Amino acid sequence: MSTQTTPIPPHRPLHLPGVHGYADRKSLHAGETLTLHVSSDRPYRMSVCRLGHDVERRSDDTLLHRFEPAPARVQPIHPGSYVHIPKGLAAAAPLAGLSIECWVKPWSVEMRQTLVSQFDHPSRCGFGLFIEAGGALGLYLGDGGVFRADAQQAHGRLAARRWQHVAATWDGRTARLWIDAVEVGCWPETGPVCAGDAPLRLGASGVEGVASVFLEADLAMPAIHDRALSAPELRERMARRGLQAASGRSVLACWPLREERGDRVADCSGHQRTGRIVNHATWMIVGPAFEPSKVPEHEGGSYDPLSDPTRGHGLRFAGDDLYDCRWESTQSWRVPDDARPGVHVARLRFELDGREADYDISFIVKRAAHAAPAPVLVLCAVNSWIAYAATPFAKNVVDDPVWPRRSTGLENCHPEAPAYNSYTFHRAGQPCYQVGLRMPWPNASPNALYDPADSGFSQWTRLERHLHVWLEQQGYDWDIASDIDLHRDPGMLSRYKTVVVNGHSEYWSLPAVDGLDDYLRRGGSAIVLSGNTMYLRVSYDEDFTVMEQRKVNGPDHDESVPPVGPPAGPFGEQYHSQDWARGGRLKSSGRPAAELIGLETAGWGFADAGDFGVYHVHAPDHFLFHGPQPLGLAKGETFGHAPGGGLPRAIGHEWDLSAATLARMTQRVPEGASLPEPPGGMTVIAQGIRDRPGRMDAYLDYFSNLTESLGGLSAEMIYWERPQGGRVFHAGAVGAAWVVGSDPLFGRLLHNVLHHFGVPCPGTR
Repeated sequence: MSTQTTPIPPHRPLHLPGVHGYADRKSLHAGETLTLHVSSDRPYRMSVCRLGHDVERRSDDTLLHRFEPAPARVQPIHPGSYVHIPKGLAAAAPLAGLSIECWVKPWSVEMRQTLVSQFDHPSRCGFGLFIEAGGALGLYLGDGGVFRADAQQAHGRLAARRWQHVAATWDGRTARLWIDAVEVGCWPETGPVCAGDAPLRLGASGVEGVASVFLEADLAMPAIHDRALSAPELRERMARRGLQAASGRSVLACWPLREERGDRVADCSGHQRTGRIVNHATWMIVGPAFEPSKVPEHEGGSYDPLSDPTRGHGLRFAGDDLYDCRWESTQSWRVPDDARPGVHVARLRFELDGREADYDISFIVKRAAHAAPAPVLVLCAVNSWIAYAATPFAKNVVDDPVWPRRSTGLENCHPEAPAYNSYTFHRAGQPCYQVGLRMPWPNASPNALYDPADSGFSQWTRLERHLHVWLEQQGYDWDIASDIDLHRDPGMLSRYKTVVVNGHSEYWSLPAVDGLDDYLRRGGSAIVLSGNTMYLRVSYDEDFTVMEQRKVNGPDHDESVPPVGPPAGPFGEQYHSQDWARGGRLKSSGRPAAELIGLETAGWGFADAGDFGVYHVHAPDHFLFHGPQPLGLAKGETFGHAPGGGLPRAIGHEWDLSAATLARMTQRVPEGASLPEPPGGMTVIAQGIRDRPGRMDAYLDYFSNLTESLGGLSAEMIYWERPQGGRVFHAGAVGAAWVVGSDPLFGRLLHNVLHHFGVPCPGTR
């Protein structure tokens, strides 16, 4: 993977306090070179460690390399998306007339924003169409030179979260502002008006030579004309609802935004004012003419977004868009050829408030590419680590941080640093559909805990390492990889006797799903120690800078107010810009998890430590309970907890149930939908029960609608001989990985599963 990124035009920098860093990739083979990118406002010492057997305190991590002490070096970030157009309007030639028009859906009108500009304050001020703080539509008409306050006026008021057609016109004598083809402001302006030599931009203007004043809105069909459009013409443009490009000899530029992917936007005027998107922005945004009724709310249907003539082409901008820090490399390290597979960290040690603090940059080392594979492959849920990476620039702390529920993140190191992720909104309220891979991810540090604070529970690296440690302590030979690796090489599973899906493996790409399905169809086996498994679809851009996911509200949601539930966007926007296929739940892509691994997401609850439940034996005669290591459990007896029933306990946070059980919990089948037939060959060997309801419980039916639990039944543990080929053991809960190593009964059960999947317990061959 290349570590080089394309430079961007001059851009407003943001300098961050504290210590922050990332690696150039999330995983690499032994023998390859890792490049690190660090910004630090203080000196630090860096080492590389392979994480050891002490999950809670990391006291026995293995030191592999120590770098020379590093001095302080702050590297700025440059958040904010916009379109940079190198070929602007002629700088010195006076204009005889001008019209700027576009459709805009502001997500907030609380701050000043730029719609279209060739304007750089204070010395190269040509023209600019703005949204002023409070929502007024503003226009600047200057001579391309020094800013003049008398050249700027603002009138009317734009509404937030609603599409509106806006325009500014000037005929050489009078300037006018229009909202939805209604004149909202008029004043005499005789010019001269010159564009000046500032860059032409959509969604930004310049301040002292750098892009700034970013747009917090969706934009559609922006256009510039060399004359003043009349009121009837504006009414006609509005009636087209952003579906028809501006045409005629007066058009200086028009960007229909039909590309729907990539970083280029074409100008259809013939003047070749092609633009480049900086910091991605977001494609596949429905325009003002979109008809939600065309898209089926639930799975099925044949809607094709590219064939919908009323969908429109919106592009969403955000002032905190950032997916690649573009920091220069600060250290590099070649992984030894014989390095053992496992999670590693680049550990930065520095002084913080008079104490010694650590900042860990996690990455995965895989077995050397030319080496023979182990029998077992453990998949790390890196997609979920990325999706939950709130506050990538979190304020440094000394003690193990507890990340808040719903992934709202830790305290930010700077009030303007990006803090959105797949569970939170952008600063102005835009739903988050994209997260960056070349960014810090402090939540993936092995010291990160997760609410409830008094439980010792964790997600991400710390959770998954319980299995890694257990495998090593039991003497198993195992390999490790990320789910991104599986996406890149879906055939990699064929080299293994069994694959373990571990942790909170929620986000899967279609190539990874198909890779696992193909492996099982060929007789492979899977051990799933996860909950909320394979629930949501992701995709990636070509250079693996961005991971995309799409959650949307229902078609009847009121978009004028923020959603109350999980952060989601407007209905119709569930189609990815990477492949134009439907996103959201994998079921919507025709790939329900139950058809592949036997269980589906069934709910969550993580308010208090007491919420976590345990497994109750349901099929005591099943062979997995008896050999080669007998568990000695009778029906109804419990396991999946620490000795005596204490924490850790397996059934909590999020969990999965079979389609048959979810059907029993489904009170209403949506119109046009149907419940699946239960598959053959599946045995429920244990039931995960939470006998103490929690104050944040949510039980879901087959269609992910809220429902009631069946007596606290939250998870099912299954053994499934798939009719289509392959065998699956599924533990059905995020907490299953948590109890590995704490519950001897669960350990013996894993020994039995591995044995029946062709991997005998070491020492018993």
